[in-house]
Amino acid sequence: MMKNNILIGGILSAIAAASWGAMFPVANHAFNYINPFYFTIIRYLPVAVILAIALYFMEGKKAFKTNGNGFKIWVYGTMGFTIYNLFIFWGQDLLGDPGVLLASIMEALAPVISVLILWILHNSRPYLFTILTIVGAFVGVLLVITNGDFSVLFGSGRIIPLIILLLAAAGWAAYTVGGGEFDGWSVLRYSALSCLYGTITATIVVIAISLFGWIDVPTLQEVYMVRYNMYFMIFVPGLLALIFWNQGVAMLKPINAILFINFAPVTTVVIQMIQGYRISFFEYLGVFIVCLMIVLNNLYQRMMLKRKQDALPSSSKSQETRTA
Repeated sequence: MMKNNILIGGILSAIAAASWGAMFPVANHAFNYINPFYFTIIRYLPVAVILAIALYFMEGKKAFKTNGNGFKIWVYGTMGFTIYNLFIFWGQDLLGDPGVLLASIMEALAPVISVLILWILHNSRPYLFTILTIVGAFVGVLLVITNGDFSVLFGSGRIIPLIILLLAAAGWAAYTVGGGEFDGWSVLRYSALSCLYGTITATIVVIAISLFGWIDVPTLQEVYMVRYNMYFMIFVPGLLALIFWNQGVAMLKPINAILFINFAPVTTVVIQMIQGYRISFFEYLGVFIVCLMIVLNNLYQRMMLKRKQDALPSSSKSQETRTA
């Protein structure tokens, strides 16, 4: 039974991560017809409605009460479904074709950035080795965005999109960290309410910048042109990946499941190769370094956890194992 759970959890986590890797090439095609801001809210409004309906039927009206956590759920929802979703596709669109792979790498980098967020918010200083892997991961990111020539950061207009993508990854990392601050809430409740609050906020932001004339409102014809892109984005990396990932994490535990996030940039690379995009040596190297840093940090975390467990008395060790 244990082996079956590990296998199923691994498959679910891999499918979820791979679908997130696939969404960036799909979005890149859609940006030929619609801007990334309207692409984001048109994609996530149906997801928010579907999650809200699922929450109502599975947990009832009481699940929509925030129990004094209204501001907190709005903040984390804004981080995950406004900052992340608007900025990740905005940064990708600004960079053009190279932004597809870089946005996917930022998706994979979010768990690493969460370490820095925990350090800032909870004074939880990471191990020196973890800090070194974070630095290494950022070097990998820079290799992708610069194609090995770091001088272009200051002369080709890429620094602003890079900052936007980093803010997006930080938003998703903050949202992920926030999931652990709602004791007694189910995964569905946190997902549905944060998505609902965050998507409403994103919609208000997009409408506001449209009224200022900063972005164009797409026509019905333009929305119709990306209908198949939207079907994929709503149901696969939206709903399906969310359910699969959360279930995979429950089966494998976060320290194991997080390794599967590497499937995101790998999937993006494969799809871009199929589409005919020529990926350079430095882009390959950057993806490899980021994935390697995630794996090395994970292995180190496991080693340190095992040392702590070995140092505990047997009674405390069994209790920690049950609660891990």
